[in-house]
Amino acid sequence: MGEGMGRKNKHRIICALDTGDLNEALATVKRMKDFCGAFKIGHALTLPNGLSVIDQLQDAGAERIFLDLKFHDIPNSVGIAVREAAKRNVWMLTLHLSGGPAMLSAAVEEAQFHSENERPLLVGVSVLTSMDQGTLTDKLGVQREIKDHMLKLSELGIEAGMDGMVCSVEEAADMRAWFPHAVIVTPGIRSHAGELHDQTRVGDGKDAIDAGADYLVIGRALAGASDPEQALSELRLCDD
Repeated sequence: MGEGMGRKNKHRIICALDTGDLNEALATVKRMKDFCGAFKIGHALTLPNGLSVIDQLQDAGAERIFLDLKFHDIPNSVGIAVREAAKRNVWMLTLHLSGGPAMLSAAVEEAQFHSENERPLLVGVSVLTSMDQGTLTDKLGVQREIKDHMLKLSELGIEAGMDGMVCSVEEAADMRAWFPHAVIVTPGIRSHAGELHDQTRVGDGKDAIDAGADYLVIGRALAGASDPEQALSELRLCDD
């Protein structure tokens, strides 16, 4: 691959390993490591394989691991979870912002026991990209608009000392305006011709970067691609 945007933006691209098959995940890392700056793992890999899967992925060539377990528990339990993740040299991890100020502060305090270069980045999840306004209001009883609800929860995280937040392409520009120095992670990256699968608020790579996202989480559209360069092109990530 040449020096197109896919190579220049390698550090921005997070490939989601949405599989429980460790061999498949390791093969994907080896195949995609020249195109991705990080790999995201969640319950599918960690529950059957334990946190030792992180070491194996790193040995296979994963430069950085994004641990997406969305911690949400009492403050002490979340502090312990952050401590264990840091022991594995996790680069970034997620927490549910709805856990509240005490929980978020416990996570930040635990992360700060490590040096700036060693501690994991803490990013908050407010409204999942699978959720739309109707679900938020009618099923969960939240009367705010999605963006307003994300703002209020994200303020909790930033005030507690967290590094940033997860948001869809639709909210990224507003989040960047509200939190100019925060780390913004954007999932739901699809080509405009791609399938939505289980997500409702999506956009392509250029949409996300233009909106101010720092990192783009790409799952099936990249991990399942036989030609990564072509996949990045379809996501508008190969041209400046």
